Amino acid sequence: MQRLIGLVLAVLPAFAGASVTVVDDVGRTVTLAQPARRVVSLAPHVTELLFAAGGGARVVGAVNYSDYPEAAKKLPQVGSYNKLDFERVLALKPDLIVVWHSGNPTRQVEQLERLGIPVYHSEPGRLAQIGDSLLRLGRLLGTEPAAGAAARDYGDRIAALKVRYAGRPPVTVFYQVWPRPLYTLNDDHIASDMVRLCGGRNLFGALKTIAPEVGVEAVIEADPEVILVGGRDNPDDPGGKMWQAFKGMTAVRRDNIFTIDGDLTNRAGPRTAEGAAQLCAMLEQARGRRPR
Repeated sequence: MQRLIGLVLAVLPAFAGASVTVVDDVGRTVTLAQPARRVVSLAPHVTELLFAAGGGARVVGAVNYSDYPEAAKKLPQVGSYNKLDFERVLALKPDLIVVWHSGNPTRQVEQLERLGIPVYHSEPGRLAQIGDSLLRLGRLLGTEPAAGAAARDYGDRIAALKVRYAGRPPVTVFYQVWPRPLYTLNDDHIASDMVRLCGGRNLFGALKTIAPEVGVEAVIEADPEVILVGGRDNPDDPGGKMWQAFKGMTAVRRDNIFTIDGDLTNRAGPRTAEGAAQLCAMLEQARGRRPR
């Protein structure tokens, strides 16, 4: 405990200059005495947001799997998103920690807040919130020009997709996060917002849990027109191949099983614009395979 107290005292610098204040994604007010200079990221999507907002040089630590952009791979690691190494976090002397609200352990986040370190909770659940996140993080970092440019570029890309796919015939979708056990995502997740943007409907969107486990039988009964596998091809992971045995399913019969890089759809960061473009193209391909 004495060692932790010593580390905490070392973390708290003598601030000077104009303070900055923002409201985070869960409605908490975050105030810094001056723009952050030493930031620790506790989720891969947070790392991507910080770099895109122009703050890459100020990120001093991150959790594992923070692998984008390339420079993020060189950051000191402070554990995983669900198990932090407190001593490593404090040794980095952060003046801001950005947490994943629904992903990081509540108890550990509360411990960080009790230590007096400013904490920003990140939880973008809609595509429109990505641009807002960039702007708010840019304010905390003092990198508003870079953050503003990134937010405008992101907003323009999403707006163009919205115009292009508005009014397209609906497509029923099963989004597979993990095959064994079988997990999907509900409508509170940003991946479902992409599905909606592209004219799709998440068949399991109404489930209460953000990442619910579902049964194979339930998917077969729902009979999606498209199955989206949010992952990468891996010979040890059956992914979409598990569905090929069910020849009567519409998605199987029409060859509408698509694999998309989960980092582009599951991580609520700027690359969701690229993920949404790919997802929209897949749903459009499925529309083209309908019987005439």
